[in-house]
Amino acid sequence: MEIKELEVPGHFAPESVGRVWRVDYANRAAEAEEWAKTHHIQQAGRDHFKLCLLLVDVQNTFCIPDYELYVAGRSGTGAVDDNIRLCRFIYRYLHAITETVPTMDTHYPLQVFHSIFLVNDRGEHPSPLTIVTEADILQGRWRFNDKLADTLNITPEYGQEYLLYYARQLKESGKYDYIIWPYHAMLGGIGHALVSAVEEALFFHAIARSTQPDYHVKGENPFTEHYSVLGPEVTRDPQGKPLAEKNEKMLNKLIQNDAVVIAGQAKSHCVAWTISDLLEDVMAYDRRLVEKVYILEDCTSPVVVPGVVDYTEASDRIFNRFAEAGMHLVKSTDPISSWPGMSTIQRP
Repeated sequence: MEIKELEVPGHFAPESVGRVWRVDYANRAAEAEEWAKTHHIQQAGRDHFKLCLLLVDVQNTFCIPDYELYVAGRSGTGAVDDNIRLCRFIYRYLHAITETVPTMDTHYPLQVFHSIFLVNDRGEHPSPLTIVTEADILQGRWRFNDKLADTLNITPEYGQEYLLYYARQLKESGKYDYIIWPYHAMLGGIGHALVSAVEEALFFHAIARSTQPDYHVKGENPFTEHYSVLGPEVTRDPQGKPLAEKNEKMLNKLIQNDAVVIAGQAKSHCVAWTISDLLEDVMAYDRRLVEKVYILEDCTSPVVVPGVVDYTEASDRIFNRFAEAGMHLVKSTDPISSWPGMSTIQRP
C-alpha cells in the first residue's frame, strides 16, 4: 500500500509547540478546506483503509514546561520534541489518517492520588511524588482525611478501609506503587487542555477531512487512578461492588480499524498501560490483530524527575514486550509505506 507524504502547511510553527496559545479557528478552517481541494484530499468517510490515530493525554499538564507533570524525559525537552514530530506526522499524513482519538486525563481536587486524600497525625498531607505503602497505612503514618467523607458520600471508616484496600490492589497489580501525584489535568483548568499546536493540527485535520475527533475522557473517579483509557486501575470496591467499568467502546473502535497508530504521554504510564490493556484485550479477541498496532516511539517520553524517579528503562522493557507480542515500534519520520506489514494489512 503506497501512501505519499504531503507537505507541512505553512502555519505550523515548531517553535510554538512548547507554549500555550489560542488557535485561530476561522483562518485554519478556511485554509484546511483550500488545502483539501489543492491536494485532492477526500472525505474520511470514504476511506477504504481506515487508520486511527490514538493520542494519549497530549495535554498541557504533561507537555508544556513548568506545568504540573511535564514529561521531560532524560533530555529535558521530551514532550515538546515529541509533539513537534507528532504535529508534522499529522500534517504529512492528513489524507491517510481516517480518525483522531485524543484521550483526556481529567481530574478533580479530591481524588485518592492527590495529597488532600491523606493526612498524618499532625494533619499534614504527603508531598507530591510520595510513595504510599501498605505498611505506611497499617502503621498509621498516613490515614484517610476524614474531612472528605461527607463530600465523597462515604464514612470515615470506609475511607480508611478503602485506603488500605487501594494500596494492596496496586501492589498486587504489579504495575506501579501507590504514588501521590501533583494536582494535574484539573477539569476546567489550562493544564487540562490539549497542547495548542496539537489541537490546531487535529482541528485542521477535522475540517480538511470532514470528520470529528473522538475525544475520550478518563480519570474522574475519586477512588482510582486511571492510567489506561481502556480501564481504571481498580474496578471494584472492598466489598466487590463495581467501582468503574472498562471502556468497551474504545476497544471496539480500535478493533474495527485497519491500523491503529499510538502516541502521547507518558511512555512509562498512560501510554504504556493503555497499550498493555489493548494487547491483553486484543489477544483475547483475536491475536492476529496485534500486528495492526503501530507505536510512534519518537512521539512519547517516560517520566523522569532527576534525583527522584526515572522510568526510562522500565518503559523500554514494557515497549520491548509489545514488540515481542507482534506490535510495531516505528518512527514518525519514517514513511508509513515502509512500516512493517503496512502493505499487507487487511481486515480480519
